[in-house]
Amino acid sequence: MEHVVGKRPVLEALRAGAAREVLLATGSRSTGGLRDVLEAADAAGIHVRRVAPEVVDQLARGARHQGVAAPIRLPRPMNEQVLSRRRWAGDALVLILDGVTDPHNVGALARTSEAAGAAALVLRRRRGAGLSSVAVRASAGALLHLPVVEVANLVRAIERLRDRGFWVVALDAGAEKVLFDHRPPPGPVAVVVGSEGQGVSRLAREACDDLVVIPLRGRVTSLNVSVAAGIALFELIRLRQRKES
Repeated sequence: MEHVVGKRPVLEALRAGAAREVLLATGSRSTGGLRDVLEAADAAGIHVRRVAPEVVDQLARGARHQGVAAPIRLPRPMNEQVLSRRRWAGDALVLILDGVTDPHNVGALARTSEAAGAAALVLRRRRGAGLSSVAVRASAGALLHLPVVEVANLVRAIERLRDRGFWVVALDAGAEKVLFDHRPPPGPVAVVVGSEGQGVSRLAREACDDLVVIPLRGRVTSLNVSVAAGIALFELIRLRQRKES
């Protein structure tokens, strides 16, 4: 059974209807965050069980748990066909992960894309981290609210989105076009980000409509993938809104 720990992930699990019960370590200090958890559990009719602190420590496996944990039902990813069948809004935003293997990065990417109002997160079935309690915890529970699509063939998934009117753009350090100067065309947008070491794969790059780069002014030569995706998502939203105004 999968568990999440920490006040925010447990709260979001309750709000998403994914928590089976709440485990509260005896002696936990009453805080506003803990009261939010208990109120949400009460509203959802979820039992709160007091346990020894060692029980939560063991479930946390070294993560900061703030005295609270919850067994959860992980959402089942949707399959590739949903990309062709789903009714997408005209301003839909989708984030596609090409081989991101660190579940903490998957969680951070999910949190950022959910905050940006993304309609879905697309993951590779192989050579990439999938849904897990670690990713859910790293997302602060955002993964429990965000539709996830798991695909076997990323190029085919990109083509499905393009067939539905998506403009698909990949972040690529070698691109000639700069993100901040490149306004998206009207319609839904999908952003592809690559693995921590290799970036977006060649075949995926070739399947996209455009490649853009985030210019770096300091001495570092790269950004963490979740940071880069956050910059891209919110910049594309800003550019689209400026174009519409």
